Amino acid sequence: MMKGTIKYRILYGYVLAFMLVFSFTLCEAQVTLSGYVSDSETGERLIGASVYNTATHKGTSTNAYGFFSITLKPGSVAGIRFSFVGYEPVDLEFFPETDQQVEIKLFPGREIDEVLVTRSAMQGSRSEMNTTVMPVREIKQLPSLGGEADLMKTIQLLPGFKSGGEASSGLYVRGGSPDQNLVMIDDVPLYYVNHLGGFVSIFNADILSDVKLIKGSFPARYGSRLSSVVDVRMRDGNMKKREINGTFGMVTTKISIEGPVKKDTSSFLISARRFMYDVLLIPLSKLIQDGGWFGYSFYDVNAKYNHIFSEKDRLYASFYMGQDNSDFGYDDNNVATKMLHTVKWGNLAGAVRWNHVFNPGLFANVTASYTRYRYGLEDIAKTDSTGGNSYFNNNYSFESEIQDIALKADFNHYIVPGYELRYGAGGTYHYFLPANTNISIEREDIKTQTVYGFDPMNAFEGFAYLENILQLGKSLDVNIGGRYSAYYVNQKFYNWFEPRAMLALQLGSGYSLKAGYTQMNQFVHLLTSEGMGIPADYWVPATDTLPPSQAVQYGLALEREDPLGEYRWSIEPYYKTMANLIAFKEGYSNLYTATNWQQVVEKGGRGESYGVELFFRKMKGKNTGWIGYTLAWTNRQFENINSGRSYPFRYDRRHDVSIVYNRKIRENIDFSATWVFATGNAFTLATARHWVINDLERLVLADVYGEKNSFRMKPYHRLDVGINFHKETKWGERTWSFSIYNVYNQLNPYFYNWGTEYNGAPGSVSSIPEQKLYQYSYFPIMPSVSYSFKF
Repeated sequence: MMKGTIKYRILYGYVLAFMLVFSFTLCEAQVTLSGYVSDSETGERLIGASVYNTATHKGTSTNAYGFFSITLKPGSVAGIRFSFVGYEPVDLEFFPETDQQVEIKLFPGREIDEVLVTRSAMQGSRSEMNTTVMPVREIKQLPSLGGEADLMKTIQLLPGFKSGGEASSGLYVRGGSPDQNLVMIDDVPLYYVNHLGGFVSIFNADILSDVKLIKGSFPARYGSRLSSVVDVRMRDGNMKKREINGTFGMVTTKISIEGPVKKDTSSFLISARRFMYDVLLIPLSKLIQDGGWFGYSFYDVNAKYNHIFSEKDRLYASFYMGQDNSDFGYDDNNVATKMLHTVKWGNLAGAVRWNHVFNPGLFANVTASYTRYRYGLEDIAKTDSTGGNSYFNNNYSFESEIQDIALKADFNHYIVPGYELRYGAGGTYHYFLPANTNISIEREDIKTQTVYGFDPMNAFEGFAYLENILQLGKSLDVNIGGRYSAYYVNQKFYNWFEPRAMLALQLGSGYSLKAGYTQMNQFVHLLTSEGMGIPADYWVPATDTLPPSQAVQYGLALEREDPLGEYRWSIEPYYKTMANLIAFKEGYSNLYTATNWQQVVEKGGRGESYGVELFFRKMKGKNTGWIGYTLAWTNRQFENINSGRSYPFRYDRRHDVSIVYNRKIRENIDFSATWVFATGNAFTLATARHWVINDLERLVLADVYGEKNSFRMKPYHRLDVGINFHKETKWGERTWSFSIYNVYNQLNPYFYNWGTEYNGAPGSVSSIPEQKLYQYSYFPIMPSVSYSFKF
């Protein structure tokens, strides 16, 4: 087995080397047309704009920084079309003799129905296969709770991207858990992307420029995750004039300011968002509850600065900070008792990126970044009786933290028409504090302190990758490459070669066939509580005894788009296997009392996920939208869990349906509706309860469990509707948004819990206790309104 694997990798290496050498034999006499494509009104670079040679039927697209490069035959006329969704296309003719650099400005205003756009041959970027772009306008148009447009909720409406259930912005992609998604903002990975317990994501739609989704075959430039990529880019800020955007909603209030520092040379963007309920919630709760109060809040701050030094050099600096705060307390002045429970969690991230054009065919970007996720919990209880004769002060705290410092370099090398090399390398220094608990107890003259958990850990991750992106004639596109990954922790060194291969074949009459093969490795684990109560998640590193997780995925897709570009459908079966997964040992569901978190972890788990995804969408006309359906199976297996038998993963969903409808009623009025249905989550439930006498000779209930995750929550379904009224005013633009979340008031399950109900008065001789299972739900029907402005 091992010899076969080594031979396979050697053969794959020969293929890559041959393609690299072969590329230079193709370099006949040619000239290069390169440059940038930008918005004529704001000066911001356009990501993914099409650059298409109408004579050779070959093209490219602008990269994440708006740069393109295309090779032409010298001495002949070349017709090039530049286009981007929502902008007027530009057709230009070039008669190149030498290399030429241009700045192409596209004018917004062409009314193209801006629904989901899959970058394909028609847009000149067939090299980016299995890539879906989520337009920001679509995110803002769809109905939302509290009027807060949400990126992650919108992504969950696509087949293959599943939600965790009620009040969840987590993504569960093709059998993976949320940690297996590489979620980035301006090239900085984020470990936690939710606010309000999963109800709102951390992404402020007002400052987003481009959102790229990959759920199938990963290009080699992406790594360190097993399931999907969500690549989010912030806007650069208006290079031409100062602008202010704001929203007053029932969930948040937010404002963003942008503009030039030096016109056409540098710009800035600053945005802040805050949950406002706690301003009223804390005072009201103190009035309602005698001495008690409750508060919850979250905030986000985004900032970006960019500066153009020359045609060849540009600098970007990005920053994000966000945090959730949940606390409740009790303060009784009569007996001098005070209690406080506080939970805080949030991200801090920043990046500095430098673009440099070495020559018309070679573009480079160097990124230095920092990211941190921190979770903390604290319980304080104090009592000081009259006269000070009785006193106690209890303090319990728990914390968990992850920090990354990273440096990487990426290169786009445009060799010949239809052939591009992408390569790069980088490294990340990881700091982990998986779990640390501190308990302090004071009583009169006695003081004790207990600290347990796990010492901080450091690890280093390195990688190098190469992609060969080819357009072979008019029908076949290939991206074949590989990624070398290395990980060092506790004097243990792991390393792998990860082959990546993707192809897209145009069959004619609008049909295309795509296939992909991907191997991935991941160095961060997520421990998830899978009981019937409220879920709890903990991030922990791969160690010398808990190896990194691995996955292999096979994908196939048949697609068709009608000749007028009005309809598109796809059928996409997939199969994925996972290895070295971890989970809590049976009997454990959190790390609060663990003296060593690795002792409560079951390792060596295997996973299997397979299914088929169907997608149909209408892209033109006043009525647009899509229907998505996923049929899937997801299983897990551990040696010492469920007696070694395979069991359904918590988020194994047999059926998942989403329907999205958009209607443009007038030029200034648009209506939208979404309906979702999903099979209920799998969970473990006690099959019987018995009264037993414990070690303290007390009568207590003991649970008897059957198969793991053998029960299902009720199916989840919900209808949301929304309508937006836009108007241009003398001072700018304004939008009123009205929406109804959960129109028919479906009470979807969030978790279940056993409770005791007595037939007769509790404590009486005739009272008979009866165990009942109770369902807890979050959100009933909720109307909302928001007001947005721009000037």
